[in-house]
Amino acid sequence: MPECIERSGSSINFDVQRELIPRNTTLHLIDALDGLKAKLLAAAAQFELLDEFGGVPAEPSYAELLQHTVSAQGFSRDVVQLTADFARSTHSTNRAGSVVLAHLATAATMSNQAAPHFAETAESALSLPLSSSPTDQQYRENHMVINHATARAYLRRASESLRDAAKELNTHLEFHRFFSTAALPQPPASPQSQPSTRHR
Repeated sequence: MPECIERSGSSINFDVQRELIPRNTTLHLIDALDGLKAKLLAAAAQFELLDEFGGVPAEPSYAELLQHTVSAQGFSRDVVQLTADFARSTHSTNRAGSVVLAHLATAATMSNQAAPHFAETAESALSLPLSSSPTDQQYRENHMVINHATARAYLRRASESLRDAAKELNTHLEFHRFFSTAALPQPPASPQSQPSTRHR
């Protein structure tokens, strides 16, 4: 009976180990996720539309705002490529991999939404001087503020999904440590002391 249990336990361990994403692959992916997350967060914080007084500049720079679009497209391309590469790997179908892929899919969708809103902000900057009335100008300015804030929010939400994917992979590394420890040879049991046979 103990032998059956031992064999059953070994089978379970083998099944779980087959679910493990290789450690080097996991570490490489975590580094890539952390790098992209940092870029997205930095962009969301640094890309500005409003002036020091909290208002839309009288003559917002179209070129500068369009550069926000270019940068966002680059981030989205990197996120989508990382997601596509992981989706093609065999690891994306196991338990941990499927959770990671779900987070990556969300990050890909969110990052892809940022560029169009930045582009609309830049386009509005060109039409701002053409406003026919103060009311029309106020409408265009509000439209710019909303689009720019929405784009930055998409960058932040994408970074949060990348963070969640990295957290899942860091948790996955704990399984590697567990099985590495379990595979170590156990020290031999110390011999039990024998009762003394000496008589007084």
